[in-house]
Amino acid sequence: MSRIVTFGEIMGRLMTPGYQRFQQAMPGMLKVTFAGAEASIAASIAYLGGEAALVTALPKHAVADACIANLRSLGVDTSHILRTDEGRLGLYFVESGVNQRPGNVIYDREGASIAITPPEAYDWDAILSGAEWFVISGITPALSQNAATVTRSALQAATHRGLQVALDMNYRSKLWQWDPTQAPRELAMRTMRELLPSVDLFVGGMEDLIALLHVSDSTPPEALARLLVERFPRLQRVALTLRDGSSATHQNFGGLLYEHARNEIHHAPKQAVHYAIAHVVDRLGAGDAFTAGLLFALTTPELQDPSMAIQFATAAGCLAHSIEGDFNFSTREEISDLMAGGMAGRVLR
Repeated sequence: MSRIVTFGEIMGRLMTPGYQRFQQAMPGMLKVTFAGAEASIAASIAYLGGEAALVTALPKHAVADACIANLRSLGVDTSHILRTDEGRLGLYFVESGVNQRPGNVIYDREGASIAITPPEAYDWDAILSGAEWFVISGITPALSQNAATVTRSALQAATHRGLQVALDMNYRSKLWQWDPTQAPRELAMRTMRELLPSVDLFVGGMEDLIALLHVSDSTPPEALARLLVERFPRLQRVALTLRDGSSATHQNFGGLLYEHARNEIHHAPKQAVHYAIAHVVDRLGAGDAFTAGLLFALTTPELQDPSMAIQFATAAGCLAHSIEGDFNFSTREEISDLMAGGMAGRVLR
């Protein structure tokens, strides 16, 4: 079994009940869970039966203890999580979208432990021992200039040790604020271009690639994937989520994987152009589920074929839309059934 190490923030997620606005729900009760792109990827891989570890920094208090206990309960290796005297647990607040009203996220992450902990605090020799994959996202370097520096340091350590590196783009315009001389998108794209020469697998959406490559938004996804590899030759695979929808609660979801060694493009799902998701329960975390599904497949012998891997990843991302919270509690059997054309909403008795 391949060991996959993810590096990034885990935080508290506070969500309004049902489809209430913030003003309706507060004062009152919010649902509290734990979230974060890299944590979500690790949790989903572990839930599927893979070996995943999360590296992060958390303060020394009982809420962070609960956060770590939650990860452990899912099978995530938390032995390399740093506990810090300074910094805090980041938070974000969620208001679900419905019909034509979009969802809304408010971040409260400034001063989080991972944003202020310096690079030398991490023992990368111990952290990466026995690992085959190292996973980051575009969210952690968005938190602070220090977090961007730590991410670069971590990538150097991973590539020096011969690990394969996966980067999930995850552009968040509200987070990229640490350089006031640059607009958020410009800062994000500049930072990502600095990281991409060390990356083997890129995961993102169409808008991410269009911004990275400065090309027309009418460029086909297949051409975008090939252009990215031309720009960053270390890349061996480019995976894209393909999404469109008529409303916040009705989405069409598909996936694409470009395999550079074979110069092949693989689409998913197999049975249709896309999965038609008529009722989105929770969209947040679906991209993380896609990334986790792809990494799990690529490290599982019977799923490693590129066509099979993207089918598995896309089915995992589809099912994540049916589960409240960032973590994907879909089983391998459920994902495989959906790949095969089953799981049409029947009751399993």
